[in-house]
Amino acid sequence: MIRITPIRLIGADGEQVGVVETAEAQRMAQEAGLDLVEISPDVRPPVCKIMDYGKYKYELSKRENKGAKQAELKEIRLGRSIKIDPHDVKIRVDQARRFLIAGHKVQLTQRFRGREMAHKELGLERLHQICMDLDDIAKVEMAPRWTGRQASIVLAPDKVKIESYKRKKAAEGAKDEEDDLEKLEAEVAAQNAEVGDDDDTDDAPDADPKKDKKPKGKKDNRIANPVDDEVADLLGE
Repeated sequence: MIRITPIRLIGADGEQVGVVETAEAQRMAQEAGLDLVEISPDVRPPVCKIMDYGKYKYELSKRENKGAKQAELKEIRLGRSIKIDPHDVKIRVDQARRFLIAGHKVQLTQRFRGREMAHKELGLERLHQICMDLDDIAKVEMAPRWTGRQASIVLAPDKVKIESYKRKKAAEGAKDEEDDLEKLEAEVAAQNAEVGDDDDTDDAPDADPKKDKKPKGKKDNRIANPVDDEVADLLGE
């Protein structure tokens, strides 16, 4: 029951009726066969609207349920090992950002091969850095968890931070465009397929380097990946 009078009234079609006595607004709602609903009780005068309250609650519940069903856990794999190029890491961080803004949770998985397991801190540092990179829109729901030769974290969207992020982007003049999630999902699925499912092929003892030594080919003049160089030094390669 609305006890304060007068109120600022909005009509059933969204028109601004203006400030009226509460009794008059209730009479108007009854004549229309609708309800008088207080939608902004903290302002003075409070704002009320003539509407079908039952239908309003049903539509609101349906939207909330639809949003809950659409929220999914998306996995993004950080390559086959910790020797992943920084540029490729950035691509995956951007993909995670798009999923999070769309309301999805994201699982980021870092894999380790062979002797990389002796330097788990490198992969964990990368996961920590990704958390920092996405801290403006997400929160950590699951800290790094180990499953065999891989560590995973789960990030969840932070609604308050996301709204703040969107306002900031709008102030900067960025367009609020609908993301093509189907295209993004296909892109991530292709990346994950290249990595493949987890296996234990690297659990076997290191093979004899002399036996498996490949013949020298043409010199590779590509620019070295600093991440590969760092890992190679740690592993003694």
